Amino acid sequence: MTATAVVAGAGREGRRTALLLAAAQAIVGSAAPIAISLGALAGQYLLGPDKSLATAPVTGFNLGVALGALPAAAIIRRLGHRGGFMTGTVITALGGLIATLALYQAGFWLFAFGLGVIGVGGAFVQQFRFAAADNAPPEFKARAISFVLAGGIVTAILGPQIVIYTRELLAPVMFAGSFASILILAAVGAVILSFLHMSRRAGSAAQTTASDARPLVEIATQPRFVAALFCAVGSYALMSFVMTGAPLAMVGCGLSTDDATLGISWHVMAMFGPSFFTGSLIHRFGAERIVAIGLVLLIGCAVVALSGLALWQFWSALILLGLGWNFSFIGATAMVAASYRPSEKGKVQGFHDFVLFGSVALASLSSGVVYNAWGWTMLNWLVFPVIALCFVALGTLKIIDVTKA
Repeated sequence: MTATAVVAGAGREGRRTALLLAAAQAIVGSAAPIAISLGALAGQYLLGPDKSLATAPVTGFNLGVALGALPAAAIIRRLGHRGGFMTGTVITALGGLIATLALYQAGFWLFAFGLGVIGVGGAFVQQFRFAAADNAPPEFKARAISFVLAGGIVTAILGPQIVIYTRELLAPVMFAGSFASILILAAVGAVILSFLHMSRRAGSAAQTTASDARPLVEIATQPRFVAALFCAVGSYALMSFVMTGAPLAMVGCGLSTDDATLGISWHVMAMFGPSFFTGSLIHRFGAERIVAIGLVLLIGCAVVALSGLALWQFWSALILLGLGWNFSFIGATAMVAASYRPSEKGKVQGFHDFVLFGSVALASLSSGVVYNAWGWTMLNWLVFPVIALCFVALGTLKIIDVTKA
């Protein structure tokens, strides 16, 4: 077999894997917008007069993703990608069941715990993008990541529509039907993932070069990894911070729950819609430039949000928030993927997601506190200093690269 044939075969396998994972992302990933769009509203529904902890269930979801990152990576290494990812669907279904029962029992903290379990299942979904990149030839890695995240376009439509049509399905218990639907999503996702057959090529290479693996501290202190992690954390945490508070602000301004849910739908579509070409843009212009464009879009989100409280301003801000997240996060993920060797991928990916989603969990909890104490305006003003720090990280990396050259 010629080298050309081997490369072509690897490319076909990489595309098939990316498409399967994109389909799974679309279905299982729909649990996330359900949890995020309804978590704070259901929290308000379950709480007494003091609503300051209304976003705690969303924090539970994000904390679950953070705490599940390292165990998910370990389980995937142990069981393989198919077995590991299907384990994730079981955990997601369990979380949906717990959240549904909590709503029936009017148990706020049990509900937050249920969303935490859904988040642990989401930690496995977060590994989809790395799995696609690891199974793709070098020239297809960024596009493989984009393909998987493009599955979120279906998520953007499916998740909010499920909320709209099922939130009163099990009346008089509000929102129970929406969380019960997560069990069905997990089952369909498991069927899709059963067709996943990833090559052991990457894993074998990792085993044969295990002696070349560097300590995690050495990898995590590389300037490129530090800048990538900083931008990933900054963009994702800001996205969670603003998005979590948006439904509360919209309903608080007199808009309907459907308006808030559709706002999240537009936001999620903007998060994943550009993914069809983000990988190509990264390949052409470089990850750092795409990250910078994403950060500028996040600034635009805050500017629009601060300009007024009309429905179009909320929706426009959420769309810019999604677009900014797409460019900055996918670009940062590509930077991370270029910073480690095959033998190092498990520990690096797990560490990356642990730090990332730990920060996101803190941001979502802070969102409720800031909103209840100082309102929607202050929540958006806080975007600017974080973006400034991200630009400092990118600028420092640029200076280091120029100095080395």
